[in-house]
Amino acid sequence: MADDKLKTALELFTLAEDAESDNRIAALDDLKFARLGEQWPDEMKRKRMLENRPCLTINKMPSFIRQVVNDGRLNKPAIKVHPADDNADVKTAEIINGIIRNIEITSNADMAYDTGLEYSVTMGFGYWRVSADYAHDDTFYQDLKIDRIANPFSVYGDPFSKGADSSDWNDAFITDLIPKKIYQKKYKGADKIDWSIGAYADMPTSWKDGENVLVAEWWSRDEVKEKILRLSNNLVIKESLYLKKIDGLSQKDILDAQGVTVIGDRETRSYKVKQRIMSGAEVLEENEWPGIYIPIVAVYGEDINVEGKRYLRSLIRDAKDPQTMFNYWRTCSTELVALAPKTPFIGPVGAFETDVDKWQSANTDTHAFIEYDLVDGNPIAPQRQSFAGPPAGALQEALNASDDMKSVMGIYDASLGARSNETSGRAIMARQKEGDVSTFHFIDNQARAIRHTGKILIDLIPHYYNDARVVRIMGPDKKPQNVAINQPITGPDGQPVRDENGIEQIYDLTVGKYDLTVETGPSFSTKREEAAYQMTEFIRAFPAAAPLIGDLLAKNQDWPDADEVGRRLQAALPPQVQGQNPQIQGLQQQMQQMDAQAKQAVAELQKKLADAEMKAKSKENSDLLEVAKIKIDSYKAETERLKMMAPALGPQEIQALVMQTLQQVLQTPDITPQEQQPMQPPPMQPQQNPPSAGFFTPEQQQGMHQMPDGSMMPDAMMPQMPQQPEQPLQ
Repeated sequence: MADDKLKTALELFTLAEDAESDNRIAALDDLKFARLGEQWPDEMKRKRMLENRPCLTINKMPSFIRQVVNDGRLNKPAIKVHPADDNADVKTAEIINGIIRNIEITSNADMAYDTGLEYSVTMGFGYWRVSADYAHDDTFYQDLKIDRIANPFSVYGDPFSKGADSSDWNDAFITDLIPKKIYQKKYKGADKIDWSIGAYADMPTSWKDGENVLVAEWWSRDEVKEKILRLSNNLVIKESLYLKKIDGLSQKDILDAQGVTVIGDRETRSYKVKQRIMSGAEVLEENEWPGIYIPIVAVYGEDINVEGKRYLRSLIRDAKDPQTMFNYWRTCSTELVALAPKTPFIGPVGAFETDVDKWQSANTDTHAFIEYDLVDGNPIAPQRQSFAGPPAGALQEALNASDDMKSVMGIYDASLGARSNETSGRAIMARQKEGDVSTFHFIDNQARAIRHTGKILIDLIPHYYNDARVVRIMGPDKKPQNVAINQPITGPDGQPVRDENGIEQIYDLTVGKYDLTVETGPSFSTKREEAAYQMTEFIRAFPAAAPLIGDLLAKNQDWPDADEVGRRLQAALPPQVQGQNPQIQGLQQQMQQMDAQAKQAVAELQKKLADAEMKAKSKENSDLLEVAKIKIDSYKAETERLKMMAPALGPQEIQALVMQTLQQVLQTPDITPQEQQPMQPPPMQPQQNPPSAGFFTPEQQQGMHQMPDGSMMPDAMMPQMPQQPEQPLQ
């Protein structure tokens, strides 16, 4: 059985190797050309070396590659998870977002993303992978990781794949060349059958090289049919998970105890993924993978299909010829100038007999003077020939080759930071944007790869984060937070937090379906810096806006205590700018004043009640005491009505009603004898007079009650006095 699996793996590997051979040869040539500077044809370089002639290499490829790769680093794609069905919710989606951000940070996923993008730009394809490992040495919990693949030539994808990413891969290989000593130590007792022996004699021998053994991971994905169950609580679960027993107890037993039954079932298609680690002779390990995708992510360069054959091209594939020409013409111009003979002195025969040594070294040494001889008695001085100058033709051809490189890749001087004839900032940014647009397909392909990475993570999170535990999540601002998952959420008082329907809130990552989008743009810190810069420029153009947006500008700064400065500036803003309604704020102040006045009035009434109790020695005084209690209870009820009706009235109306009620209660002869009543206060100012019938419009007077003194009061606020028979007080 193991031999059949090994033979199948070797056949699939051979197919993948044949399908990718052309792309791999071209990619290797691109990589050596752009990164190692191997830009001269071997035959020409060998010939020039034998003739002792220079072979100069002025490599411009890395600057073009860095322009695209660093643009991708500045605009890092971000995974954003969204609910996709009724069993998913927004808050749990935010928790999954935080888990994915934590996975990316703890596993240095940015290195994996950058490495994959750089290889796709340089040679046409790059890869990274998703793996799982224990969170700590002393725990049983596993966390997901995103690892970079430093050698893209170690990956062999599915030869039958047609997708723009690796989501449709059904087979893939990752090879690793291990020294024999480490191999024997890691896989003790493993068979060391050589490839040239037995049934494997006619198989490819690329998995074995000298003292090394090439160990391969074979990832296979097979389509399987599986039954899914619909439960009476509207949940859908796979039958295998429903019947799987852990510690002698299955999910079925738990649901049966809760009264949850199966109300429907159907067959569906799914995938089962396996990982097999193999040498050239046997299968060393075989592991089940819980997800439905092979956890290897491909990021492609230019993806072109010609007559059914797939070609993966890099950014510099068509720029290699202009770069080669540039090297040649720059070498020629340097050679012509360097190897040209020094300009000699010319004179008649016999003119150089005096100071012969000085004349012979005139081109290399500096002499204070050199004498020359008379020829036939005539003083004919030697003449130096003028310098022919640098070869203009070679230099012009080098400039043409440089322009060809830029036009082929679509990246011009402005994108590379060179000065041009643009003067305004908008014009410069527009020219730079043209270069970004011409190479944006590489950034977009990276975003597709990161989107597929998000799908793999969403598929794996319910399997690796399915226990009740506390996990760390990361916010968009990279601030960590610990949250409890798969268990009821407790508040500060230790009690479970419930929603508006009284249901306990739980971040259950195993329930519901989630989808994702990828947002491409500057990172959080870059956006903040850009916001601070733009707000500063806005204040310079419009200084009057400084008091209004100063708090926002401070919060977007990176210096210490910037948030505290922002809060202090925000506190100094007018209520309208802070987002508060001045009318509501005024009502809140009036309510506070009304509460204070009410407490004072009640205290005064209670004091008078105590005095009345001391005098209650007769039936008439007892009646007086009973009436006083009724008045106090009525006043308390009226005060509560005022509090409830306050938001519907203006501040002046509230104040007038409070003052009127206090005066009426305090001046009641049942509580305060006539001779002890205070003198009538002077009339209030017009704005403090009780609202009379003329104070309200006819529409507002509807539902109002006119008091004996002419003031108006809403019917809902009229005190509901208990009906007591009128008895004359003695």
